[in-house]
Amino acid sequence: MTRKSILTLIAIVAAGSMVSAQKYKYIDKTVAVVGNEAIMISDIESTVKERGAQGLSSDRNVRCEVLENMLESKIFLMQARIDSLTVNQDNVEGMLSQRIDQFLTYLGGEDKLEEYFGKPLYRLRQDWRKQYEDMSLTQEEQTKIMRTIPDMTPHDVKEYLDTVDANNLPIVPIKYQLSQICLYPDREAADMAVREKLLELRERIINGEKFSTLARMYSEDPGSSRRGGELGMASKSIFWPVFSDAAMALKPGVISQIVETPDGFHIIEVIEKKGDMFNARHILMKPQYTTEDREKAFKTLDSLRTEILNGAVTFKMAASFYSQDAPTKTNGGQMSDPNTGSSYFEIDQLKPEDYRAIKDLKEGEISEPVQSTDNDGRQDQEKNFVVGKTNYKIIRVDKIIPAHTASFNDDFSQLQSEVRRAKQMEAIDSFIDKKIAETRVFIDPMFKDCDFHRAGWASKFSED
Repeated sequence: MTRKSILTLIAIVAAGSMVSAQKYKYIDKTVAVVGNEAIMISDIESTVKERGAQGLSSDRNVRCEVLENMLESKIFLMQARIDSLTVNQDNVEGMLSQRIDQFLTYLGGEDKLEEYFGKPLYRLRQDWRKQYEDMSLTQEEQTKIMRTIPDMTPHDVKEYLDTVDANNLPIVPIKYQLSQICLYPDREAADMAVREKLLELRERIINGEKFSTLARMYSEDPGSSRRGGELGMASKSIFWPVFSDAAMALKPGVISQIVETPDGFHIIEVIEKKGDMFNARHILMKPQYTTEDREKAFKTLDSLRTEILNGAVTFKMAASFYSQDAPTKTNGGQMSDPNTGSSYFEIDQLKPEDYRAIKDLKEGEISEPVQSTDNDGRQDQEKNFVVGKTNYKIIRVDKIIPAHTASFNDDFSQLQSEVRRAKQMEAIDSFIDKKIAETRVFIDPMFKDCDFHRAGWASKFSED
């Protein structure tokens, strides 16, 4: 897929729920006030609609739950204004732009967007910007409260372990320490073969064949190929920049040169452009590696595995000499998480193919050769995007830490974080309860039967 982020159901649901608020068959009114912050019945109903469409369930009255969440958010918002906290406008503008781009893409342009919501775009921007500004202030206030909790000392952690039920201690999942010897196929030859095929298809289109017909036959983008390669009118921001730049530079009906993105290689035909949006067809093709590439790599890796098992060479020496993966080659093959730097991996941090290769191995054992992908987030500076490459490897299990209940000696850092999070949540709860008691809050009696979690709301009902 060429989209940088797929439009999720949540975005669609949000649109539907917001529109539904305009179609309610009752008179909207204020149902709660926290300080100077009001909650409207339409706010509650809109959120209820959204939760239902997302399949979110509740063992409580959902409207009561939504109202209590909103009341708590207003407590934070009110305090944020008192504390003169500032909105992170960069984050707000980023979220606002993303939201508008999603709706423009889903609905098919600015005219459709305004028709769907019954408001001009500038009004929608104002409404959504206000929502994100309030959200930013709420998050800032919560962060401010949590920062008052310092890092936990060993004494704090021991005290926590002495008081907490052992059944409530966190479970540390199984972790693996691994090393690899990694070989890459001939990427240049595979790339060249794809380029030659796309050049042939481009020539056929220029000579009169239909782009849409060839896209159905050859494109490897399953989402668009069945539509003749058509992507639909969408904001340029949801595609890889190099793809968007190429499309926006084209005149309708002109076929692009070959464009490379992290998804593969494309040729593009623009159907329509409007502002920062475009509708285009594309044919995507990905480099394919031959059976000979795989067999050659597997033969080399199998020979290395045999030599290591026979003691002729150490895994570390073989990795340093033969491995083609630079980050692990210089470290004797030892793998590490590129995001955290940790040399230990939980199951969900491993590539599925890597885990399948080592899941039945014991410490010190080496996997059979396996085909995998190199997609560890490293950046190709020349092409300016993250590269994921097919590779072939053998993996040694250096160490296995079985799943276990967290302990002071083995998992201090995790327990330290756990205790601090618990203290932060206590601080948040204490803050809310204190503010409920001292803040001017009114709740409409229509919610009097709600089973709120916080007893303090019970004194806030009013007939006003």
